[in-house]
Amino acid sequence: MAAEVPFRPLVVDQTDVRYAHGPDSVRRAGVPMGRTVEFSWDGSAVYPGTSRRFWVHVPAQYDRSRPASLIVFLDGQWYLDPEGEVRGAVVLDNLIHSGDIPVTVGLFVDPGVLADTQNPKNRNIEYDAFDDRLVTFLLTEIIPQVTQRYSITDDPDRWGICGGSSGGNGAFTAAWQRPDKFRRAICFLSSFAQMPTGNPYPDLIPSVPRKPLRIFMQAGHRDLHWNEPERNWLASNLRVAAALAEAGYDFRLVLGDGGHSPNHAGVLLPDALRWLFAPAKR
Repeated sequence: MAAEVPFRPLVVDQTDVRYAHGPDSVRRAGVPMGRTVEFSWDGSAVYPGTSRRFWVHVPAQYDRSRPASLIVFLDGQWYLDPEGEVRGAVVLDNLIHSGDIPVTVGLFVDPGVLADTQNPKNRNIEYDAFDDRLVTFLLTEIIPQVTQRYSITDDPDRWGICGGSSGGNGAFTAAWQRPDKFRRAICFLSSFAQMPTGNPYPDLIPSVPRKPLRIFMQAGHRDLHWNEPERNWLASNLRVAAALAEAGYDFRLVLGDGGHSPNHAGVLLPDALRWLFAPAKR
């Protein structure tokens, strides 16, 4: 049965649209809080000279005898902040408590920082590149520190990765490069348009055998350069989504009003996670 949506007039200017957070993005009475543990890492072989922090959020329902699912959040601190836009740990606690997603450990990983340089942030180098360095870094340097401490399933259908903007690139590329490990990806307002060697995905996706991926994408009507012929973030996301559709992928695209706003990721995260961990189509 089709859902009836109440009438609402279109706003005249969609640039600064802001969405209200839903109930799954706030602490609720009766929902047990998980425990968040902070770590640091400055011994990277994949990204030499970088240091970073990462956090592991272990839900209250975690039972070592029952391996948990795993979701990795790029730009970790920003996605973890309980007063920020996304509030990832709060959302995980609420959805696990309601049974909407399985018991899932959240891994929140910051991009690297380079000491004693004019450009200390390594974020764009790590997230925008079309190569396997980021996923190799996660799989060989960060995730082993989690699996040594906590019981995590090795089922790739229960491993997800999430990011926004350049982090959306990183999440998509990590899943694309290693579907044997990550088969679930959430990509908010991805910056495909600024990949250093150009956006490969519209041509690449239909040219290779379909990968066993489930991908949630969000794009904004007024994202960066939305009405310009070059570096158009909206158009680049739509081209990737079209390629996924034409190649028969299990994906979902949500188009929002407004521009390049982190607010959209925060509002959509609960439903994105529900969809991400729902049983796959057969």
